Amino acid sequence: MTQAQLLSRQKVAVIGLGGIGGGMAGQLMLAGKHDVTICTRNPLDVMTFESGERAARLPLNTLADPAGASPVDWVILSTKAHDTGATAPWFARLCNSRTRVAVLQNGVEHEARVQPMCPTAEILPAIVYYNGERIRPDHFRMRRVTDYELAVPAGDLADAFSALLDGTEFRIFKSDDFKTMQWRKLLVNVVANPVTALTRQRLGVLHRDSIKELCLAVLDEAVEVGRAAGARFDENEAQRTLDTVLTYPGDAGTSMYFDCLASKPLEIEALTGAIVAAGKRFQVLTPLNSALLALLKAISDANENTVSSNVSV
Repeated sequence: MTQAQLLSRQKVAVIGLGGIGGGMAGQLMLAGKHDVTICTRNPLDVMTFESGERAARLPLNTLADPAGASPVDWVILSTKAHDTGATAPWFARLCNSRTRVAVLQNGVEHEARVQPMCPTAEILPAIVYYNGERIRPDHFRMRRVTDYELAVPAGDLADAFSALLDGTEFRIFKSDDFKTMQWRKLLVNVVANPVTALTRQRLGVLHRDSIKELCLAVLDEAVEVGRAAGARFDENEAQRTLDTVLTYPGDAGTSMYFDCLASKPLEIEALTGAIVAAGKRFQVLTPLNSALLALLKAISDANENTVSSNVSV
């Protein structure tokens, strides 16, 4: 390893090893340019990682206890949004005044969720477009679904993050209108996630005519809310979003779909809940999204009770 490579080598901590965290960890490990630690409840010594035509067996450095962590150059947060609060002990050990944090989560308020846990760190919100799936506890798959895998707000921090991921397969879009991009991703999520979770079917279910009609109506509501929040949407934004979702692989799942099958609490508030809450804030009616939210909460609460019961036993 050259002196230049040694100087550019950084310490990176990935918090969360689900589909998104697995994709990030796999890409960083394949590139081999940085010292990567995976912060997860269940230690894992090795992972099988698939990306495109490649498959590799990769050794991992994992930590299950925040007490064993020390400050790093970059923290990459890839937990579900509703699990953010539980990561506070990790941030307390991983961050100092030089640490930078990339938040790879759904929703539109990344900084507000994370900054209180690491007040001196720079926060970079990121939109995730790749499809990540944890097939088995030690087996992860990442698939491309759009022209880029990540989008971030343009600036010096975006440039530093792009440099960190140099050598990986990630294509990063640096946006001058990140708010609109966040809301566009939210539009995708508020149809793909609820419908796959409620029907317990992968994305192919969206091709049913009756489901497409429902999705378009849900999107019409969400687009109106997004415009009120400051997103600069096109005139045909709802149809454009639906057309985009219909290009995704029919056998791909969503995070809410996988959580539903696994009887886990669902990531509701950052997705459908964000539309309903913003609708109330801006006085925009959201009857369909409110109905989906009520149904999803009923499923999530039942799943949470199941998890609690299993833990207590």
